[in-house]
Amino acid sequence: MRAVFVASDNIFSPLGRTTDENFKRLTGGDSAIQRHQDIKYLNEPFFASLFSQEQLARNFSAQPPCSIFENALIASIGDALRGCAIFASSPETQLIICSTKGNINLLENQGPDDPMNAQLSLHGSAEAVASHFNFSHPPIVVSHACISGLLGIITGTRLLRAGMYTNVVVAGADMLSKFILSGFQSFQALSPEPCKPFDLKRKGINLGEGAATMILTTNKKKSKTRIFIGGSSVSNDANHISGPSRTGEELCLTMNKAIKASGIGPEDIDFISAHGTATVYNDEMEARAISMAELASVPVNSLKGYYGHTLGAAGLIESIVSIRSLQEGLILPTMGFAEAGTTKNVNVCSRLQAGPLKTCLKTASGFGGCNAAVVLSK
Repeated sequence: MRAVFVASDNIFSPLGRTTDENFKRLTGGDSAIQRHQDIKYLNEPFFASLFSQEQLARNFSAQPPCSIFENALIASIGDALRGCAIFASSPETQLIICSTKGNINLLENQGPDDPMNAQLSLHGSAEAVASHFNFSHPPIVVSHACISGLLGIITGTRLLRAGMYTNVVVAGADMLSKFILSGFQSFQALSPEPCKPFDLKRKGINLGEGAATMILTTNKKKSKTRIFIGGSSVSNDANHISGPSRTGEELCLTMNKAIKASGIGPEDIDFISAHGTATVYNDEMEARAISMAELASVPVNSLKGYYGHTLGAAGLIESIVSIRSLQEGLILPTMGFAEAGTTKNVNVCSRLQAGPLKTCLKTASGFGGCNAAVVLSK
């Protein structure tokens, strides 16, 4: 089986323009989640992580008809490509775009003859981004609820191991809109305060904006990160259109398969980067799955208290942060966590932990019962 390495990465979020900037802010205990009051999004105040207009103006290079969503992808991909000797135009390089909603906000204000209507489809957006960088192959779109970013990494890894390409650029993004916020509000899932993953007093999620890129390669010499992708797995519990499994069995199965495919055991996992949305049912399900997988003593963190839930970008952002954690020997605390609030006790990090780290298990779950897990190793 071909080894797959991480050649370069980028996180473009309200916390920073690069992975370095983001990780510095995270280790400093900074969160991008703020209280907002803007009728463009909701008629009442809400907590979320949003780009400022200054950030957007300063970092977006592509002109219309590229949307804000596409510009975020372009900014992230561009920075990641500059960090390695891999070229978008090479026939050895493929592009994967991950998102849950793409340009859905265009439906709110575009007319039937607007020139950007072609980009209402995710594939239209992906083609606009691919064209900007002159990718030689048609882009692949991964849109699978909240596991989209992590599934993009899994898809890219499988393409590389099959020998179809030498490099794969995996990028994900989502921007918030009234459609997205009102949808989560209709589920009564939005927290009226900064979210508290795994905490007894958690009240729901905060949403967030962001883009991220991970460049994968089978050419070890082009990897500057010293990180490789281990085993991975995807499952679906088919429990409910939005509610996760009540038992956690399917996520547990996914975690076990990813660990086994990596040729290691549960005892080799140094920390878990969980989905940790701070909703009652998601955190309970994850805690049950972690316990069932015999990982209850392994340090667990959720990054939702820093970024909010960035939807299609979440799996990528959180994987890249986990990679940096492995490199720096630092496990980030779960912001907002104070008191265990799940029936199965898990080792949720409440403070910055330093020490030698080699292997991380990254998990994600989403609407429709989808689950994904990837092992990241140094």
